[in-house]
Amino acid sequence: MTEPGTRCYDITHRTIYRYSDDVTSSYGRGFLTPRDLDWQRCLSHELVIDPDAADRSTSRDVYGNISSYFHVTERHRTLSITSHSVVEVDPPAPEWYSGASARAPWELARPVGGDGALAAEFTLDLSPPEITDAVREYAAPSFVPGRPLIEVLRELTSRIYADFTYRSGSTTVSTQVAEVLAAREGVCQDFARLAIACLRANGLAASYVSGYLATDPPPGKERMIGVDATHAWTSVWTPQNVWLGMDPTNDQMVDERYIVAGFGRDYADVPPLRGIIYTDSDSSVIEVSVDVAPYSPDRGGSLRA
Repeated sequence: MTEPGTRCYDITHRTIYRYSDDVTSSYGRGFLTPRDLDWQRCLSHELVIDPDAADRSTSRDVYGNISSYFHVTERHRTLSITSHSVVEVDPPAPEWYSGASARAPWELARPVGGDGALAAEFTLDLSPPEITDAVREYAAPSFVPGRPLIEVLRELTSRIYADFTYRSGSTTVSTQVAEVLAAREGVCQDFARLAIACLRANGLAASYVSGYLATDPPPGKERMIGVDATHAWTSVWTPQNVWLGMDPTNDQMVDERYIVAGFGRDYADVPPLRGIIYTDSDSSVIEVSVDVAPYSPDRGGSLRA
């Protein structure tokens, strides 16, 4: 049964690579299939590759994310990967942000035993380390002893939003948290990774979430096609075994506008696409367009994605 407030989305994610010379072989892998979760259902998914792949398959990783693999052997100078999905997302259950775990002191959300043993992996630092003295110092004002977990999460989300400038192109996927902290600018993946480092520095289990954010057009304006983007945010484990989503890029907690494609310990676990090519090409360009539209047979104040 569809929950009141449930949204249904038609998502098109297109990536086009253009090369200055022939590519003789292209291997790719990505996380482009939205997850089936308690609050989210992927009703359909299609991945179209042009030129056609000679070999392709799907598999699930250790976290249950769906990974798509393909190998294109036809010579080409343009490679197009188009993911099309229809997804239903329910609004957050009332207990997510107002239940006992959310209102309890944040220290009690440190995972121990039982389900917590499975979440403990998400408390560990990365390699190379991201939890530095500077990260601990930045996180400290939010983690007041005994403060309710939800208050910690909301304040940390708001502080990152206020303290950092969103600047497209200012970082890369390999930019370290320490660099973002020093520069005070970045994009969604940087702010998600900074939040994760702050949470893990205080013993909480935090995951990196990759997916899409539905944006609504301003009143009286029609929505523009293809101007959305992939998005990244953070989720925090609670003893209710519910992961609370926080989006420091937009200063809000996650709701039914967020579509999960995959989650892991870091960006490297769930990149939308990555691959290897064989070519003498000395230059290339990549074009990415994402459209997250309300689903209908005929066929959103904007948020930063």
